[in-house]
Amino acid sequence: MAAHPNSRFCTPASQCPIIDPAWESSEGVPIEAIMFGGRRPKGVPLVYESFNWQHGVFLGAAMRSESTSAAEHEGKVIMHDPFAMRPFFGYNFGHYLSHWLSMERRPNVKLPKVFHVNWFRKSSEGKFLWPGFGENARVLDWIFRRINKEDCATESPIGFIPKPGALNLDGLKEKVDMEELFSLPKDFWSKEVDAVKKYFDEQVNDDLPEEVASELDGLKKRVSHM
Repeated sequence: MAAHPNSRFCTPASQCPIIDPAWESSEGVPIEAIMFGGRRPKGVPLVYESFNWQHGVFLGAAMRSESTSAAEHEGKVIMHDPFAMRPFFGYNFGHYLSHWLSMERRPNVKLPKVFHVNWFRKSSEGKFLWPGFGENARVLDWIFRRINKEDCATESPIGFIPKPGALNLDGLKEKVDMEELFSLPKDFWSKEVDAVKKYFDEQVNDDLPEEVASELDGLKKRVSHM
């Protein structure tokens, strides 16, 4: 009998031989970065960093991804998948966003940086622009350096992206078109703004926090000046 395409193999986390001894600590563990990601064959760069926490919440809320066998869509369509959690929201999406935003108001909080990654961008010939797999560690290296406040990013309309030459490509066997990998087509991002606005209007409506609506307006203005 064949396995369902969305089947999972689960085992107790306690069996992991390299798990941190403090993994169940009642005091929690520090989180220095949150990475969101989706399958975007066009328009979305390999990695970018949010401007701040509020913008990071917006990045999660606005996530879209090419459907896989784990989703209910037939065929490869770009679906809205906020926080990569859409099928699993247990309560009002607007309230969920407000909860994330509220973290910034907690006393003595040190918020993690927020990043968006996309290993799946393709060229005009339909080939992947980034080799992926173990080479993704090069992106993690850049993220770690950003956490350590290294000046290795430049501002773009959608967030901070790596400065030219900032990604360590030493020893990479495949030639990567970095210019295309990090290009931001204005037409693509204009349509992205419209799609996200339509989704928020239809799915969240009056419950959309003002902060998230403000971030969408800000993105629309920045894209219009690209």
